[in-house]
Amino acid sequence: MEKLQNFIDGKYCDPIDGQWLDNYVPSTGERSQLIPASNAKDVEQAYKAAKKAFPTWSQTPIETRSSILIKLADLIAADLDKLAKAEALDNGKPLALATKVDIPRASANFRFFGNAITQFASEAHENLASDSINFTLRQPLGVVGCISPWNLPLYLFSWKIAPALAAGNTVVAKPSEITPVTAAFLGKYCNEAGLPAGVLNIVHGKGPEAGQAIVEHPGIKAISFTGGTTTGAAIARTAAPMFKKLSLELGGKNPNIIFADCDFEKMLQVSLKSSFANQGQICLCGSRIFVQEEIYEKFKAVFIPAVKALKVGPSLAAGIDLGAVVSKQHMEKILSYTALAESEGKLLCGGQQLQIKEAPNGYYVAPTVIEVGTTQCRLQQEEIFGPVVTIMPFKTEEEALALANDVPYGLSATVWTSNIDRSIRVSKALEAGIVWVNTWLNRDLRTPFGGVKASGVGREGGFEALRFFTEPKNICIQYKTNT
Repeated sequence: MEKLQNFIDGKYCDPIDGQWLDNYVPSTGERSQLIPASNAKDVEQAYKAAKKAFPTWSQTPIETRSSILIKLADLIAADLDKLAKAEALDNGKPLALATKVDIPRASANFRFFGNAITQFASEAHENLASDSINFTLRQPLGVVGCISPWNLPLYLFSWKIAPALAAGNTVVAKPSEITPVTAAFLGKYCNEAGLPAGVLNIVHGKGPEAGQAIVEHPGIKAISFTGGTTTGAAIARTAAPMFKKLSLELGGKNPNIIFADCDFEKMLQVSLKSSFANQGQICLCGSRIFVQEEIYEKFKAVFIPAVKALKVGPSLAAGIDLGAVVSKQHMEKILSYTALAESEGKLLCGGQQLQIKEAPNGYYVAPTVIEVGTTQCRLQQEEIFGPVVTIMPFKTEEEALALANDVPYGLSATVWTSNIDRSIRVSKALEAGIVWVNTWLNRDLRTPFGGVKASGVGREGGFEALRFFTEPKNICIQYKTNT
């Protein structure tokens, strides 16, 4: 069976202790590869390589760093079909989604930060009263840790790595052990792009072993993590007393607020995507739908048949809308939530595991809609992270805001209205780091990305990411003036 390897100091290598994990294809349930079950020994090996590479890389001219990252973007783009197929098989998502979104965005991340670092500027302040000038240096931190999730594997892995490298840091990175394949390919592209050995090191393994070893390593200066809120809290408990910089992009339970004056047809089509894209396994999915009562019955009458018409199937099958969820364990978690419909609401469609004829052992869940009457239930309060949405009516703008904000999370929100005044009022009052009005997942890489409350700490994206991966140092010089 094929074995994926760690990528350390510019070379692929087996885990030091020779332990391996099974990797599975969600669409079929079949074992596909073995991946390293790395531990603190492998992390230490990666750290030493990164530490050795840091002095040279941190002093490498910005133009050179930029050129290497852009070359890396080109290599990923050139292998679009290969990488998209690997991503679809490894994650279970439709091939069309991986081809259109995941791999192009991974390439765009390296290209964006390759260009952004050439525009990243510091500040200077002249004080004439004291004949002095202050200027700020933005210096790389050193060795940093990047830990990414399984839902958008290469997309989010590169989202962290690219700004860290652009800013002059060296990296010890861990992809999810559930979706390791495209991250394993990345080392090859790094070598082809001319990235010096040790600048990026990729260690595979489980969170409690490899991930925890990265978080608690005393020489790793910062942790950028995307994943569940519980795991994020555990990382903070370890890293905060060590005074590490932390960027935590955590869970979401995002409201989709639909006012009666919306563009109904556009709202309907986008809401289908925002509910079920990537099998609902996107932290930005609008999993709580609130519809103004004037159009509530109309919405149900159109939305439910549209959900039932969504085609579910193997990731490489043509014409599918949803693929398999990422693992058997995750499928069972999702189904445990749909079972709550009997006690917490009314099941309008879905709710069950699907048996796909051509892939009977795959991890498929029917797209599910559950009608609820309150926000105070598990279906409304807890992140399910699957193809499951709740729907509920509201009367007024004030009620909609109260319902939307009545969760521990605050990552994103979507608002549908043709009233510009309302769009501003509601956007300002929503407890969320990102608000989309009459659109969804409309991303500009220059903008800050992140949430409030239990959805995380810090911001990614644009210059926010470059600021996170650098340390500001103020230098004050007093000078003599002519007399």
